[in-house]
Amino acid sequence: MRSLIILALLAVLMMAAFCYESHESIESHEFTSPFINRRHANIFMRTPPENRRNQVVQERIRERNKTPQEQQREICEDYNPCERYAMRYGYASAYRRFFGHRRGK
Repeated sequence: MRSLIILALLAVLMMAAFCYESHESIESHEFTSPFINRRHANIFMRTPPENRRNQVVQERIRERNKTPQEQQREICEDYNPCERYAMRYGYASAYRRFFGHRRGK
């Protein structure tokens, strides 16, 4: 009899533990679709007004100061055979193959 009570109590505790719906599981049922409309996406990604000017300036600085690898990649992308070779072997080896001899070595 004692083991039956313990078994029943253990079953009730296991059921309570496994059937409990936490706050996180309820959140997943709030949206019927995983997609949001454009307005909400835009609001989500919008930066505060005081940081917008700073971000524009930083983006322009990044455009001016490109790394040598990025410059080589852009040169290789403009030449179709180099770009095709880069798709298979990578941009570094493609640049060396097509434009490596131009570096004054």
